[in-house]
Amino acid sequence: MSRRKPMLPSWLPLDPYILALIGTVVLAALLPASGAAAEVAGGASTGAVAFLFFLYGARLSTAQALDGVRHWRLHLTVLACTFVAFPLLGLASEGLVPYVLTPQLQSGFLFLCLVPSTIQSSIAFTSIARGNVPAAICAGSFSSIAGIFVTPLLAAALLGNSGGGFSGDALLKIGVQLLLPFVAGQLLRRWIGGFIARHKKILGLVDRGSILLVVYTAFSEGMVGGIWHQVTPARLGALLGAEAVLLALMLALSWYGAKRLGFGREDRIAIQFAGSKKSLASGLPMASVLFGAQASLAVLPLMLFHQMQLMVCAVLAKRRARDLRETAADGGALTAAPVTVT
Repeated sequence: MSRRKPMLPSWLPLDPYILALIGTVVLAALLPASGAAAEVAGGASTGAVAFLFFLYGARLSTAQALDGVRHWRLHLTVLACTFVAFPLLGLASEGLVPYVLTPQLQSGFLFLCLVPSTIQSSIAFTSIARGNVPAAICAGSFSSIAGIFVTPLLAAALLGNSGGGFSGDALLKIGVQLLLPFVAGQLLRRWIGGFIARHKKILGLVDRGSILLVVYTAFSEGMVGGIWHQVTPARLGALLGAEAVLLALMLALSWYGAKRLGFGREDRIAIQFAGSKKSLASGLPMASVLFGAQASLAVLPLMLFHQMQLMVCAVLAKRRARDLRETAADGGALTAAPVTVT
């Protein structure tokens, strides 16, 4: 008999992209951009953010979004989780300052609560758990669209000066760097949509590379400014604990709240996985615009929460699928199609 090769636990999604993000942070810590190099990196990062939101606009299928309108109760529930329940819990985290979180980490913690939901991982986990996948697609898409407008406005209202100052110039920068490219992508989708669909994998690498550039620039600024001396291992541990509580509360609220609202099992799964997620892809470029030189500390809670939600929801999705198999009357095999978690 041949010996089986040891495998990592299937519930531990070691996403290569997360490893790339960690490597980028290490690179910024060892070789931060400074002086002229920092100016070049900053300009490239600004262009990368604009290009990211242009791609977001060009990829968005308006027809798909309209098809999901009939599930308006489900979508409103997900939006309420993302942009009402999460922000309220984020505001409650002010009570953790200064004993658990520093003011800077608390600002980042609140910012992660304002970020829209994900699309890919919401779909992936809903599929694994045998939930309503079309609803998850539409809910994630609606949340991403709403986040482009709602997240900056909520940040301006709730973060105040802790976000680096939200003056008229800052809001103008948001419009030029985020909203204008998004609208341009939507307007040009008719002509470039086919090209983007044909080169989806290549453009996926481009937008992920753009996010890595944003992370490198933000963490380089943090290293040069010396703000990392403010974060101790004990503070990081406390931040992880606070985020674990946040994720547990949102998973419970989205699941049992959807049950109280009368949703069926498949819809509840979609609500839970779409309503408890936060998008790293949307949050990182937004933070670079909103927080400026303070972006490195602002995105740290989001990066940690992103990996935590992948690990916890991978376990939860497979448990939901197992529960369904155990209760299935026909005893048929139910297997999830392979999906990519991002």
